[in-house]
Amino acid sequence: MKEILICNDDGIFAPGIQALIESMRPLGRITVVAPDSPQSGAGHGITLNSTLRINKVKDEENLKMYSTSGTPVDCVKLAVNEIIQKKPDLLVSGINHGSNASINVLYSGTMSAAMEGALEGIPSIGFSLLDHSIDADFESSKHVAQKIAVKVLETGLPWGVCLNVNIPKLSMQEIRGIKWCHQARGNWTEEFDGRTDPSGQKYFWLTGKFKLFDEDEENDIKSLEAGYVSVVPQQCDMTAYDVLKDMKSLNFD
Repeated sequence: MKEILICNDDGIFAPGIQALIESMRPLGRITVVAPDSPQSGAGHGITLNSTLRINKVKDEENLKMYSTSGTPVDCVKLAVNEIIQKKPDLLVSGINHGSNASINVLYSGTMSAAMEGALEGIPSIGFSLLDHSIDADFESSKHVAQKIAVKVLETGLPWGVCLNVNIPKLSMQEIRGIKWCHQARGNWTEEFDGRTDPSGQKYFWLTGKFKLFDEDEENDIKSLEAGYVSVVPQQCDMTAYDVLKDMKSLNFD
């Protein structure tokens, strides 16, 4: 029986992780290790200056669930080294509430869990649904997640590579297909909404707008807008190889 690890960044009780559990249960024995509170935007952070705690939440046949006080990356490390005590056949992360397409992948706790799995040599996939609502409908996402997970279990993934899967807010009948894409070029223009609390102290809420600089129809943002599920192979090696070739001609003497 295949050993499947499930993590996320929205927390152990998020609707998205329950949907992912349901989609993975027919595929193998499930271990869920997720934060005990939301960790959205945690990126690849790890806990160094405080203790980590593990709490068993559920113990059923072929399904064990644990919450931790750590980050999504901590969850992967704890699962492999302390809970399962071996590398699973597959790691799936999510299903995230909201997009992790384009530059969002760098901030995402969901995708950092998947990337940590890739660094461990585990075939890993991060799933995100383009719907922030607590009442989001995950039915189409469950079908997509299972289909892609089956394929990855069959074929594996190269070391250091994980899949970033984003799913449009559409029914299965409306989704046009699953499409291999590249990461769109874009960034966030941050703004801070400054306010004053009753004690007269200033505080801020981070806001902003996403700007897309890439009009290629094969990027993940454009593909999602066209009604496709986007699948981007992401790697931990961030070397800009094309630039490196040019940089080697520069002399530092």
